[in-house]
Amino acid sequence: MEQRGTMKLIEGMLKDLSPSERKIADFVLEKPDEVLSLTANQLGERSHTSSAAVIRFCKSIGFKGFQQLKLRLASDSHQDKSTEFRDIQPGESPAEVVSKMTTNSMQTIKETADILNIYDLTQVIEALDQVNRIHFFGVGASNIIAQDAQLKFSRINKHTTAFADFHIASMHVANSGPGDVVFGISFSGETKEVLKILELANEKGATTIALTKFGPSTIAKTASICLRTSASKETTFRSSATSSRIAQLHVLDILFMSVANANYDEVIQYLNQTREAIRAIQRK
Repeated sequence: MEQRGTMKLIEGMLKDLSPSERKIADFVLEKPDEVLSLTANQLGERSHTSSAAVIRFCKSIGFKGFQQLKLRLASDSHQDKSTEFRDIQPGESPAEVVSKMTTNSMQTIKETADILNIYDLTQVIEALDQVNRIHFFGVGASNIIAQDAQLKFSRINKHTTAFADFHIASMHVANSGPGDVVFGISFSGETKEVLKILELANEKGATTIALTKFGPSTIAKTASICLRTSASKETTFRSSATSSRIAQLHVLDILFMSVANANYDEVIQYLNQTREAIRAIQRK
């Protein structure tokens, strides 16, 4: 049976849970419908743990409490199977690939929207709004996301960088300080180069922001603020980084639109100026 949003989140975090929390996770993964009718104390008994362990488990996977976990499980149980994540199988037709990729992208965006912590999101928006210099950094596919963010924020007069080369990025971050933002992007949350960039930024007193998949990670612990995307598994063709890319782009689009909206009149002027500059060049 294919797993749904909350189940996939739990499965993706198993290795980071304590032994007692893992027992609870195993029970939830095996009998999600049964969990809906249990109290925290009953779930503790059924999983051979305790009600306190159940509460710790819920908080470890990002929920405020047991009731919120049950609400998410109930919502997932009513989800139309046509919206579940589906892997691409050998020999499928272009029409089938179109259907599956579209469904997967929509599911990734929905899961990411559900996961986003609005308090942390607000803090990031304020940080990006209050500074002029932002250094985006990612490696591999994440660097493409960094470049997209750099392009967007440059259009509204933010001084941004998005260097793919670790050494060049390090030189710029080495000259950062309070008032600057260093934004590290890593789906795994363990990319060494991104971690080193954030550690350097912390030493310089810059505000550090990370964008990683849901769950604990070294990068999430290192950054001042961390935003998380869906931890959905990639398709067989992992190197294409499809789901993670969609999720990361979605979050950065949200950040861009929020910062732009906070400075609406000024941003409209900047956007008009950039459009006119491009048109002037094209007319020549």
